[in-house]
Amino acid sequence: MIRPGVTLALWLAIAVLLLVNNVVGDTWIADRLPVLAVEWYKVLVPLPYVALMAAIHARRTAGPRWLEAALLAALLWPPTTVLIDFLYGRLTFGMDSEEFLDRFALWWGAPYLLLVAGLCVAPLAAGWLVRASAPRAEGT
Repeated sequence: MIRPGVTLALWLAIAVLLLVNNVVGDTWIADRLPVLAVEWYKVLVPLPYVALMAAIHARRTAGPRWLEAALLAALLWPPTTVLIDFLYGRLTFGMDSEEFLDRFALWWGAPYLLLVAGLCVAPLAAGWLVRASAPRAEGT
């Protein structure tokens, strides 16, 4: 069953965690570690939380239309989270768009794409796992 309210509520939880994680990374951790280590921190810490939110989403939207619900989350969570992250950098540090796009630079080891990919893949993978583990009725 598609539940846009659940998708939105879980996205808000992800957005709040990412904002808090960014504040912690930019204040307490940034002066103790190199820039690349802080970037890895900002990506690796939220990934288990994203997986948890995807699992909750999959359980709440299980049913015959699980794929549509998973696609809704997979297509909405990444771009809106990137937008929230950009607005955080813009409002907090005056970061321009070119500086923000440097976070996607794989050639210097920027891990930000890993978070975006996780936001996209996690709802689909969790939905598929819930669907695969659900008991099947006879004849289906």
